[in-house]
Amino acid sequence: MSEKTVLRYENLTKGQRKRLAIQLVLRSLVVAIMLFVAYYTLPMKRPENAGIVVLVVGVLVLALVLTWQIRGIMGSPFPRLRAFETLTIGVPLLLIVFASAYYVIQNAEANSFTAPLSKTDALYYTITVFSTVGFGDITAKSELARILVSIQMMFDLVVFGLVAKLIFGAVEIGLKKRTGDSPATPEPGPSAP
Repeated sequence: MSEKTVLRYENLTKGQRKRLAIQLVLRSLVVAIMLFVAYYTLPMKRPENAGIVVLVVGVLVLALVLTWQIRGIMGSPFPRLRAFETLTIGVPLLLIVFASAYYVIQNAEANSFTAPLSKTDALYYTITVFSTVGFGDITAKSELARILVSIQMMFDLVVFGLVAKLIFGAVEIGLKKRTGDSPATPEPGPSAP
């Protein structure tokens, strides 16, 4: 009977753990930077209907990325670390999708918000809605802008609830696959040395 070798976090040397953590942070950082560079460099001067198209396509891309990442978590030897990576990629993508939609809508109809939105303003507004801070310095005025803000608020709730549940469920599946029938040894979270 052949014995299957299982790669476990706790069996890695301190140097291997450090390299793994650095790779995770660098990969996440590179993806986030690429997303923000794309957001700031892609032209987004489109008609009003394009705001809805940007939102729908963006949400579909987000769903595909999350599906791919969740499958990766389940098959990863380090599912908790992979889940951390999923969050560090998924949240910026979500923010950029909504910021892009707001920016496109503002360009199509100048009075959609109480202040003109640059790309930075649209991102700032998206983050204030996402974080539920809502400073009130920028608010949605047009019906389309209010609908999209309402969609973002509901979507944010889904992100916090459903996506978190899916990610944690994928971590549990990954841990079970990793350990097989043996008792699970806890894997340190992403902040572990």
